Amino acid sequence: MLHRVASEAVNAATTKAAALLPQPPRPLSTQQQRSTKRFAPAAAISRRGTAVPTLGVIDDDDTEIEEQQHEHQCDDENNAMQPTPVEEDALAALFASCPRDIDKFVCLRNLQTTNPTEFYALLAKHTEAILPFIYTPTVGEACQTYAHLPIETVGLYITAEDDAQTMAKKLRAWTPPDGAVAASGVQVIVVTDGERILGLGDLGAGGMGISEGKILLYTAAAGVDPRACMPVCLDVGTNNDSLLSDPKYAGLRQRRLTGASYFAFVETFIAEVKRWRPHVLLQFEDFGNHTAFALLETYRPKLCCFNDDIQGTAAITLAGVLAGLRLTKGRLRDQTVLFQGAGEAGVGCGNLIARAMQAWGGMTEDEAKKRILFMDSKGLVCKARGLDTLQAHKRAYAHDLPPARTLLEAVRAHKPTVLIGVSTVRGAFSEDVVRAMAEQVDRPIIFPLSNPTSKAECTFEEAFGWTEGRAIFASGSPFAPIHRGGGDGSLVGTFHPAQANNAYIFPAIGHAAVLCGCREITEDVFLEAAKALATISPVEDLDRGRLFPRFSKIRSVSARIMAAVAEHMCREGLGTKPEHVTTWAEYAAQQSKL
Repeated sequence: MLHRVASEAVNAATTKAAALLPQPPRPLSTQQQRSTKRFAPAAAISRRGTAVPTLGVIDDDDTEIEEQQHEHQCDDENNAMQPTPVEEDALAALFASCPRDIDKFVCLRNLQTTNPTEFYALLAKHTEAILPFIYTPTVGEACQTYAHLPIETVGLYITAEDDAQTMAKKLRAWTPPDGAVAASGVQVIVVTDGERILGLGDLGAGGMGISEGKILLYTAAAGVDPRACMPVCLDVGTNNDSLLSDPKYAGLRQRRLTGASYFAFVETFIAEVKRWRPHVLLQFEDFGNHTAFALLETYRPKLCCFNDDIQGTAAITLAGVLAGLRLTKGRLRDQTVLFQGAGEAGVGCGNLIARAMQAWGGMTEDEAKKRILFMDSKGLVCKARGLDTLQAHKRAYAHDLPPARTLLEAVRAHKPTVLIGVSTVRGAFSEDVVRAMAEQVDRPIIFPLSNPTSKAECTFEEAFGWTEGRAIFASGSPFAPIHRGGGDGSLVGTFHPAQANNAYIFPAIGHAAVLCGCREITEDVFLEAAKALATISPVEDLDRGRLFPRFSKIRSVSARIMAAVAEHMCREGLGTKPEHVTTWAEYAAQQSKL
C-alpha cells in the first residue's frame, strides 16, 4: 500500500515553510553517516540542517565545473518540464529566499531530508510546479556541481572497491530520509554509473543526483511509496579530468573501470541485489552507449529491469507519433521515420517503432526497419559505409541506399514523414530542413528531443513558423506556447509545444510491474504503454498541440497506463494478478494516489 501523506502536512507546510531555514540537524542513520562522509563535502556536512544560502549555493572561491560536450543522445531525463506559476502559499514561502533554480533544488532537498512528510505532501500537491527543480532541467546542474552543494546524499553508493560482502551489507543497511524502509521492503531501484548524465557526459559520483531525482518520479507520478524506492550510484571512477582535479570531488579518484573488470563488478552488484530482493524492479539510468545495450540484453531475461534511456524514451516517442497520426489520419506502417542521431536513445526509439509496425501493421521485421533511417555524425547510416565500420547497434538500420552527407540531402532524397532529433546538436533542424519537410508532407511530425534547450535541434517557434503552423511538434526541452491573433488570416489561438517526457511512461510501467510481481519487462510492455498514452488526449487538445495530457493530471494518466500494462503482463504470463484485485483499472487508480 502507498505511503499516504497526512492532509495536515500540507497545511503545516504552509505555516512552516517560511521557517524551514534554519532547521536543527536531524540525526543520521549509520548508513547515511557512512555515505555522507564518503561522498559529501565537509562543508555540506557542517551545514546539514542549517540555513540554505539564498544567493548561490556554490562558494565564491569554487571553480565552475566545465560542461562536457558529448555526442550522446537525449533521453527522458532529457525531457524537461515547463515550470508553472506558483500561487500556493506553502511553495511560495518555501521559495521566497531562493532566486535561482539550483537554490530551489537545494531548499527542496533540505526539506526532503529534514522533514520528509512535509516534502512529500508538497510534492503531491504541487507536482507540476516542483518537478522542474528536483528533476530536469535543474538536476543537470545539480549533478555537475554535486560535490559542491550543501545537501545530504539520500541514495546509496556502491564503489569499485566494494566486494560482494560489502555490497550486501550496504544494501541491507540503507534507509530512506525518514529512517525506515517500507514494510514491503525496497521495491524499486534506480541505478546509474554516472557515465552519460543527460547530455552532459561523464559526471562520475555526481551522477547520484540523477538517480535521486528520477526515483522521486515513481512517487510523484505513480504513487509508489517513497520508503520503498532506493537511488543507487555505481562509482567506478571517472574519465572527467575536471572532476579528478577538483579538490571537493568525493568519488573514486581513478579512471573508469572498463571491459571485463567493469562487467564483473556490475554482475556482482546485480547478484547481490537479486539475493537480497529477488523481485525488485531495477531501472538502468544514464549508462554509456557502449555498456547500456549490453547490460540490458544480459539482464532483461534474468530480472525485472529496463533501461529508461533506451526503452522509456522510445515509448514516449512512439506515443507522440501515434498521437500525431490521430491528427493526420495516417497509418503507422506508411510512415518513413528519419532520426538525426544514432545513439542509445535513437536506436531504442527506432527499434520500438519498428516493432509497433510489425505488431499493428502486419509488416515483417525487415520491412519495418527499412521504413526507419538514421543520420549520425558521418551522414546517413547505410551499407555503403561498410558494416564493419558501424557500431553494432546501428547495423540493422544500414540499408542498401546511396550515402547522404547532410540531413537536408537525406530529407530530400527519402521524403520522411517523421523527423526525430536525438543528436544534442543545436540547430540541426535548420530552416532549410524543416521547410523541406513541410514541402513534402502536409503535417510533418517534427520531434527535436535533445535536452537542455541549448541542444534542441530546433525550437517550437522555429518549427511553427517555418511550417506555417502545420508541424506536429514535441520536444524534450520546455518551450513557451505561441499565441496567434489571426488578423492576417493565419491560424488563430494558442498553440502548445508537447513535451515528450519519460515521466509519463516509466513510473507507470514500474509500478505496474511491482503490483503484479512482473518477472521480465519485454518490449511489448512498452508498446502497450505507448498505445495507452497516445489515446488519452482529446482531439481538441491535439489540435492545439497537446499530444500528451497535462502533467498536472499525471497520477490519473499513470493509473490508466498502469492498468493497461498490468493487464498485459498478466495476460502474457509475465506477472500475477493479486487475488483481492477485481479490476486493474480500479486497483491502479487506488494505488496511484498519494
